[in-house]
Amino acid sequence: MKNFLYGWMAVLIFLAASCSKQKVTPQKGDTGGNTPPDTTPVVSAYLTKANETHEYITNNLLTSYKSYRVNTGANANSAYEWYNVSQIYADAAMVANGDASYQDSMDGTFAWMNGLWDKSDPNGGYFAFANLNGSGASGTKYIDDNSLTGVAYLDAYEISTNANKAKYLTAAENCANWLIKSGLWDTTFGGGFWWNTDKTNKPTQSNGLALQLFLRLYKITGQSVYHDWAVSVNSWLNTKMYDSSKGLYIWQIEKNGTVDTQIFTYDNAIMLEADLLYAKAMNDNGYLVKAQAMGTAMNTVLWDATHNVYIFNTSDVRINPTYCGWASQAMIRLYEADNNPAWLNYAKGNIDAINVVMRDASSHGYWQYAGLDGNSKYGMEGVDQAWMQRVQVLLSKYK
Repeated sequence: MKNFLYGWMAVLIFLAASCSKQKVTPQKGDTGGNTPPDTTPVVSAYLTKANETHEYITNNLLTSYKSYRVNTGANANSAYEWYNVSQIYADAAMVANGDASYQDSMDGTFAWMNGLWDKSDPNGGYFAFANLNGSGASGTKYIDDNSLTGVAYLDAYEISTNANKAKYLTAAENCANWLIKSGLWDTTFGGGFWWNTDKTNKPTQSNGLALQLFLRLYKITGQSVYHDWAVSVNSWLNTKMYDSSKGLYIWQIEKNGTVDTQIFTYDNAIMLEADLLYAKAMNDNGYLVKAQAMGTAMNTVLWDATHNVYIFNTSDVRINPTYCGWASQAMIRLYEADNNPAWLNYAKGNIDAINVVMRDASSHGYWQYAGLDGNSKYGMEGVDQAWMQRVQVLLSKYK
């Protein structure tokens, strides 16, 4: 993920808001007993917001090619791989929640993604950028982008019943095959994937997403190659990137050997989910305990109690819908694993705060960055809309 921007913001006040399920009061029957009770189902306010976010996306970002533009400003004619797969990820969550109308848009973007695949490389791999029609893809390829693509495809595989179901699984395996054969895992710093084909740094999030992909493919296919890669990536992360004093993972190791020890919310959300997947795929309950400890550590180090929200990272206390919202997904997954409602309360509080501070009331789009009190808002990126659609539909199952 390419847009790490830094700068300290002043902490002023928090505008609190709470989303909850809309209450429907049953109608009383008339004196003759002829009026039936109102059986309108209760609809989560989070699901309502997820649909409103999707409306913003389709009105402003969706193209006739079934791709999604980066934004409506300087990059209105460009499409990024991870922005588009984040939308696939978001639409898969809507289908999983029972709304089959999102299947077509998900499948359409999946077909568009073929233009990003490197057909000149026998191992393939997705390029990070293309024109809106899918042409012009070239240049750098990223481990995190390709890993997230594979993860999103597996979500789509799990909820699809049409002819694309098997294609999603094959495409996810192709992503994993590129990771394995890309040459971006080497012995520098004892192992680990480089961020991209430029080999500038080895970050937690790239390796954590690769770990998720290998674990999920091993759980689905039982193939030992995925098992072995998952073990290797997990071992490297825990040896080189884990800060035992905080119980969390650091940012990255740079090419020159500099270790950047900042703690990012989304890095650790990714690793928390990876631990939960490891527990299931490897039948190791110790990783559930590790995930629970990580959740507690995240809520100690990365949670701003005054503003009821996760910060971007320990050196930059702004809010970003994707990088902060990712923590809500992790907490929801943790709640699903152990049924502890405390995790769900953090997930909800975080989304509530983002809705107050980052959501534009008129368009229902989300700003890219802001201070904790909402000052200095700027930008509206497609990926942030996709992630807010996704995390809110995930929460709507419970709140």
